[in-house]
Amino acid sequence: MNTIGLLSNLAKEKIIHLVSEIDTWLDNRGVTLLLDDETARQVDRPASGCTRLDLVRQVQCLMVLGGDGTLLHSARLAAPLGVPVFGVNLGHLGFLTEVDKPRLYEAMVCLLTGQYTIEERMMLQARVVRGGQAYEPIIGLNDAVITKGGFARLIVFDTLVDGQLFSTYHADGVIISTPTGSTAYSLSAGGPLVVPKLELMLVTPICPHALWARPLVIAADSEVQVFLRSKQGEMMLTMDGQHGMRLQYGDLVNVCKAPHRAKFIKLNNRTFFDILKEKLREGDGANVS
Repeated sequence: MNTIGLLSNLAKEKIIHLVSEIDTWLDNRGVTLLLDDETARQVDRPASGCTRLDLVRQVQCLMVLGGDGTLLHSARLAAPLGVPVFGVNLGHLGFLTEVDKPRLYEAMVCLLTGQYTIEERMMLQARVVRGGQAYEPIIGLNDAVITKGGFARLIVFDTLVDGQLFSTYHADGVIISTPTGSTAYSLSAGGPLVVPKLELMLVTPICPHALWARPLVIAADSEVQVFLRSKQGEMMLTMDGQHGMRLQYGDLVNVCKAPHRAKFIKLNNRTFFDILKEKLREGDGANVS
């Protein structure tokens, strides 16, 4: 591995110093580190920066410094190009990241010497259809969430699976998640924990006005359709809590398995259950995404 890209959360404390240290460490070992434009300016290398998409196109691995939010953004960039992601946790829980900062250089030695495996995870694709016009699809690793706006008003929507009506909900919204996303918003809404290597989707209503409403587990190759029947109030579609669009009455949201898979670099033998116990303990009951 001779070319590594780096994306980071520049809001983190002492992040610029850490990026400079990593750059020097890799350069001493003959490895080129590519930076995005903003990070390159911050470390006084403005001429060597490039857009994030161009960066991903040129590298063999994408190192991500930050928390799970930064990693989710990076996974959406890297997955369509098949580039594996190596996550370094600088946040609180870091459920998706591979190593914490104290083990960074030990982990980088493994990275450069090929002592790692690649773990693939399914992603979701969501497309909004409005008035017969289909918008560009957006992809996510954790979940697609359809939810109400700021006012305390339930929204009404039909939920179909493979064209068959499952339920009409009066609720705050609905979460369609991957196994990876089962530890995120879906968990907070009462959804089950799912081993991330499985291929399936979860449909979890958010605060439904029905005692019988429970999360639904469906096949990975199914398609979920959500038809918005509410005429009042704000509604939103968000992917991974970061990217999305406003919805309106009559919109149809199609959610299915994405054509791309996220790839993550794994350096150790920690299992999903090891990570789960560790992070749930650290979170003390908080959202562990």
